[in-house]
Amino acid sequence: MSLKVLVVEDDREIRALLQSSLSVEGFAVQTAVTLSEATALLRHDPPDLVVLDLGLPDGDGVQLVRELRQTRSTPVIVVSARHQEAQKIELLDAGADDYLGKPFSVAELLARMRVALRHRGTSLAAAVTLHELDGLRVDLAARVVQVNGAALHLTPTEFKLLARLVRSAGRVVTHRQLLSDVWGPEYTDHTHYLRLYMGQLRAKIERDPAEPRHLLTETGVGYRLADS
Repeated sequence: MSLKVLVVEDDREIRALLQSSLSVEGFAVQTAVTLSEATALLRHDPPDLVVLDLGLPDGDGVQLVRELRQTRSTPVIVVSARHQEAQKIELLDAGADDYLGKPFSVAELLARMRVALRHRGTSLAAAVTLHELDGLRVDLAARVVQVNGAALHLTPTEFKLLARLVRSAGRVVTHRQLLSDVWGPEYTDHTHYLRLYMGQLRAKIERDPAEPRHLLTETGVGYRLADS
């Protein structure tokens, strides 16, 4: 199961960047624009980590940190354009795990997220986002898939399925895990979805879809992306 991250950010461009970047890293991303929306998500579908902006339309993010700390130890990474030392101290004293000033790099945010999760007992390695083998090149960060240098057009679902296999290249991913991560936990019995989309992916990627080199079937278990 993918770790869930709640991004609380009212800036549309930053919110979209974080959602895209964290999804590529394998996180299941929820977003909220307001404190009230974030509070509802925290109550009904608690995430594994929160990335929190401070200046929100209906209040200040520090309120959310204080409320969250009354009941949960969920890691909170604050990202904000505020750089005053007193405000950073206030957030950390309220229970935030880390404070990252805007503008920030996604790579640094990811590193700080891994540290915060590790402090809660969850060890998380940097995700694999680039795969190259026998003419197939998949760059998840750039959302580019190429075969022998030619770009392929994949549907959003095809790309999500391939991305999930890239992140576990060389290892078997079960039918249930793929269905849950790509379509959602309510689809774990819909194995015909996998057969359909795997067939479409092989038709686009494999030289001979009937004898695949890259997208391998592990009979009765799942699928594996070859890494050698």
